[in-house]
Amino acid sequence: MSVAEPTRWRVVEDPLSAAAAALAQRLRAAGPRPRLAVAGGSAAAALAPLRARLGPDLWRRLRVTWVDERRVPADSPDSNRGAAHRAGWLGPAAPVGAEVPLWLDGETCEEALSRVTRAIAGELDGGLDALLLGMGEDGHVASLFPGHPALEATGAAACVDDAPKPPPRRITLCLPLLATAPVAVLVVPGASKRDALRRLRAGDPSLPAARVGGRVVFTDQDV
Repeated sequence: MSVAEPTRWRVVEDPLSAAAAALAQRLRAAGPRPRLAVAGGSAAAALAPLRARLGPDLWRRLRVTWVDERRVPADSPDSNRGAAHRAGWLGPAAPVGAEVPLWLDGETCEEALSRVTRAIAGELDGGLDALLLGMGEDGHVASLFPGHPALEATGAAACVDDAPKPPPRRITLCLPLLATAPVAVLVVPGASKRDALRRLRAGDPSLPAARVGGRVVFTDQDV
């Protein structure tokens, strides 16, 4: 188990807006068709201010995928992609240059992995320019949980059948692909994450977040 380079910290009143500003700067510098992998949950709300900062031209050239997805129908409240589309952050209300879903209704996990692997090599040119991540109270990122075998996966993505938080069946990008992004923006607001933030700041190697390189944490918690 290895720990990536030390984290950069930004303690701010509005972590979402500050994270969007940092992501916009990175994506503008990444070329005409930048590639972004996005978390679900509260971190995905940074997509709204990010879109405003990038402007319509670059937003329409942005290539987006998800760092993980729950293996549920798109109309389920548990679907990361479905929730972002319903909120208007992505999808028909905010179309991007390309969107690579990790999970489509009716797929088996093996079918999803095959399709996603091809799309990463093709539509995403085999890598990413930036990550937008959240972090759980246990220090997990994407669906990479402490001590879980998916942390050691060598492929771009993996199926998870036994996630320790519901829903248990998921698909996740893995560390080798996440490592292609030079910048990983973590949006971690709220007092419930304070202990995980302290452990990350101390370099706790058991935290999956500590194994993601290029980390910049935006939080409202002074740890």
